Amino acid sequence: MSKRVIIALILLPILAGCSSLWMGGNNEKVRQGASSSLVDFLYPNGQVPPKASEQMPYLSLPLRVGIAFVPSHSRDDISATEKQDLLEQVANSFRDRPFVESIDAIPETYMRSARGVQGMRQVAAMYDVDVMALVSYDQISFSSERDSALLYWTVIGALTVKGNSNEVQTMIDTAVFDVATSKLLFRAPGTHHEQDNATLMDTGKELRKLRSAGFVAATDDMIVNLDQELDGFRVAVEKGERAQVEWKAGSGGGGGGSLALPLLALLALAAIIRNINRRRA
Repeated sequence: MSKRVIIALILLPILAGCSSLWMGGNNEKVRQGASSSLVDFLYPNGQVPPKASEQMPYLSLPLRVGIAFVPSHSRDDISATEKQDLLEQVANSFRDRPFVESIDAIPETYMRSARGVQGMRQVAAMYDVDVMALVSYDQISFSSERDSALLYWTVIGALTVKGNSNEVQTMIDTAVFDVATSKLLFRAPGTHHEQDNATLMDTGKELRKLRSAGFVAATDDMIVNLDQELDGFRVAVEKGERAQVEWKAGSGGGGGGSLALPLLALLALAAIIRNINRRRA
């Protein structure tokens, strides 16, 4: 029996113990997460959401839109720069639409001091906006030791065999509310799931990469859905569904509770131009 094999047999229990100490035991799954809950923000301290009202929102077009991140009250893995980039992408989805007059990105500082539906209304009044687009997220990461991690520690060495399985699930959601009635007009979710293997030494670095990539991918998915929801909302309003609308005097829109036919053509043309520009970008 060679000296190398003898040494490996002697060190086997010790190194196996090192592997267990690193991850907390073989095949144990370690869970980490960061989130900003829309429900907890609007209905804090376990409040029960009221029964959905049958009242149809009344919107005065063009709309003034406020966009804000729902604040997180746990460890936050998303940087301020990433949040700002996300809000800008959400704002771009609202831009160039004839029924939108202005878009204001509301600092998270104001959102942290405002809780509940009444808090949302107070922030909206401060910025003089008609609807609020609230962005929330939930990201969960798992890291578990695979059986191959033991071989990796005892025979081959520290950086050779992929011994850990990392998994990250990300959800980003934009919910648009009518401020006056606090009624949800529509929502656009985006999701992403990714899994990769890493050595025990590289687990933290790989998880950070997966979290960042998951946030970007979920955002892209959400933006696609948001564009579709905005188009769908326009069509629903034209049919007298979801909300009643009236154009402000001097805005150039139609009167009454439905959109005028010339404006419908304008909205359709704007959507076509927007899609062409995005394909070229």
